[in-house]
Amino acid sequence: MNEMPLFPFDNSYARLPERFYTRLAPTPVREPGLVMINYALAADLGLDADALASPAGIAALAGNAPLPGAAPLAQVYAGHQFGGWSAQLGDGRAVLLGEVVGKDGERRDIQLKGSGPTPYSRMGDGRAPLGPVLREYIVSEAMAALGVPTTRALAAVTTGEAVLREEGGLPGGVLTRVAASHIRVGTFQYFSAQNDVDGLRLLTEHALSRHYPDAAGTDNPALALLRGVIARQARLIARWLSLGFIHGVMNTDNMTISGETIDYGPCAFMDGFVPDQKFSFIDQGGRYAFHMQPGIGHWNLSRLAIALVPLLAGAEEDAIDLAKAALDEYPALFEAAWLAEMGAKIGLSSPSPDDKPLIEALLSLMATERADFTLTFRAISECSAGDDAPVAAGLVDHTAFVAWAEEWRARLEAGGDLDGARTRMRAANPRFIPRNHQVEAAIEAGYHGDFGPFARLIDVLARPYDDQPGNEDYAAPPSDDQIVARTFCGT
Repeated sequence: MNEMPLFPFDNSYARLPERFYTRLAPTPVREPGLVMINYALAADLGLDADALASPAGIAALAGNAPLPGAAPLAQVYAGHQFGGWSAQLGDGRAVLLGEVVGKDGERRDIQLKGSGPTPYSRMGDGRAPLGPVLREYIVSEAMAALGVPTTRALAAVTTGEAVLREEGGLPGGVLTRVAASHIRVGTFQYFSAQNDVDGLRLLTEHALSRHYPDAAGTDNPALALLRGVIARQARLIARWLSLGFIHGVMNTDNMTISGETIDYGPCAFMDGFVPDQKFSFIDQGGRYAFHMQPGIGHWNLSRLAIALVPLLAGAEEDAIDLAKAALDEYPALFEAAWLAEMGAKIGLSSPSPDDKPLIEALLSLMATERADFTLTFRAISECSAGDDAPVAAGLVDHTAFVAWAEEWRARLEAGGDLDGARTRMRAANPRFIPRNHQVEAAIEAGYHGDFGPFARLIDVLARPYDDQPGNEDYAAPPSDDQIVARTFCGT
C-alpha cells in the first residue's frame, strides 16, 4: 500500500518557461532537528502534521530528502533596494519546492528559506541563522492572527551547522514558508529590464489566473492586474499602520502581487508611538520609517506600472496615461482603508473623512507623550462607558486626553451605536503583539537550545485580541533596559 505524500504538489509556476527560474534542489544539512510544526496551518493545507514531524518529514523540511512531485527551483527577479536599482536579484537562500491546494481550494507555495546557495546568492552562503528563522516564524504567525495578509510559517528546523556572520558562528535554521505566491513587483521589473515582452505577458496571465481570476478575461489584463495590486497594497499598508507595524525593507522585491506581507527581516512593532520610527539597522536614512510607508507603497506600485507599460496599450503614450490613471487611484484607496482601520480602533462603525481630525488629534497626543501604541488603543476600548482612567493613567498630559475623550464620546453618541463601539474596538485593538524584546528573548534562548520561550510566545500571539489572564507580562512594554532600538536583516 502506497503512503500518502507529505505534500500533494500541484505545480504551476514550474510550468512557465525556464528563464523564470533556475531548477535546483536544496543543499542538505548535517543534522536536521525539529523546532516546531504549525499544526493548525498544516490542517488548513490538508497536510499530515505528524508525518511532517517524523524523521522523514524533518529531513524533507531541512532539504535533505527529495519529495515526490516537487519541482524545486529558485525564482529570478529584479528590484529597487532602498531606491537603488538591481537588474537581477532572485532567491539567494530559498528554494520553492512546489505548490499545494489547500482545503479552501486556494493554491499556495511551499518554500524552504535558508536552504543553501543558488545562482542568485551573490557570493552568499544561502543559509539562515536560526534567529531570523525564529523571528519570521513568530512575526508572520502573529500577523496572521492579527488578520493581516501575510506569508505563513509551516515549520522551523535546525541544521546542526554553524552559519558564519559578523558576530561569528551561529546555529543555522531552515524555515518552511507558505505564500499565496512569491511573485513580486520585482519579478515584473526583471522581465521589463530584459525587454522580454512575451515574458511579461506570460507572467501577467499567470498572476491574474492565480490571484485575480475574476479579472483574467478582461479586455486589458495588464491594467486589471495593476489596479488589483494597487487596491490590495493600499489596504495592506493601512492595516500595517493601524497596528504600529514597520516593515523595514519595503523594496520592490519585497512587495508581492498577491497583497501579502513578505520578508520579516528587520521588521518591528512600535512600543511608544513615534511617527518617524525606524528600527532597521540598514535603513540609515529612514526611507521605510513608519510614516513613510504609504508613500513608499505608492512609489513601489509606480515601478510595477512602468514595468507593465508595454502591455497596457499599443501606443506608449496611451499606456502611460492608463498607468498614471491607475496610480492616481491609490491615495483615495489608501485613505479609505486607513479611515476604516483607524475608525474601528476608536469604535466608529462608519468613519468618514470628517472623522480624520479626531483620529489625528489622538495620534498627535500619543506622539507627544510617546504613549504605547498598542496598549493605548486597547485601553480606549475600556473608556467608551465614560471611565477615562485606563488611558489617562498611561499619558503624562491627563487633561489633554480627557478633552479629546469628550469630543470622541460625543461622536460615538452622535453615531447612535455606543453598545457596539466597545465590541468594535476590542476586535480592532490587540492586547498582544510580538514585542521586540520578547522576540529577542525567544531568539536568544533558541540559540542556546531552549525553545520553550519561543513556543510560549507563539501560543500567546495566536490569540492577540483575548485578555489571557496570567499572560499579562506578554502585553507589557519593555523596561528601559529591555528596549530594542535596532533590528537586523539576518542575511
